[in-house]
Amino acid sequence: MPGRWEKIIAITKGGVRSIATMKLKIQRGKKIALLIDGPNILRKEFGVKLEDIMKALEELGNIRVARVIMNQYAPQGLIEAVANQGFEPVIVSGETGVKLAVEAMREIYNPHIDIIALATRNAEFLPVILKAKEKGKETVIIGVEPGFSAALKHAADYTIILNPRGDRE
Repeated sequence: MPGRWEKIIAITKGGVRSIATMKLKIQRGKKIALLIDGPNILRKEFGVKLEDIMKALEELGNIRVARVIMNQYAPQGLIEAVANQGFEPVIVSGETGVKLAVEAMREIYNPHIDIIALATRNAEFLPVILKAKEKGKETVIIGVEPGFSAALKHAADYTIILNPRGDRE
């Protein structure tokens, strides 16, 4: 089976049989807050998949907060897909960047989070990255070319660049 799955077995008079499978999600490691700039990253031309982002972060720790910030023009199918992937869709009527910054600041001051991961290409989030580092959080920037801010790449502790097919470089 792909991923981390464990069989749950039952021992009966008839022998041992598998009664279910359970996906293992809890593991040791750092706790990650992942915030995704939906209109900036989840575009058809980029082909970025949420599972690619999650897989890229597995090496660093456990995702404890997973939110995708979208505007009111997001298609209903995208909102449902985000929810089905285990992310919390956050729909805003105004500027998504403001909401993303507010959510990031909330997680920077959350003592249960070790790593702040932002999926965006926009340099306007540089102050958020700098504040997270100032408060002792590790930072991850996830982006895609073209238009991925060089300032973000250099400011973050970890940079993950996805190519348009969604594979990591």
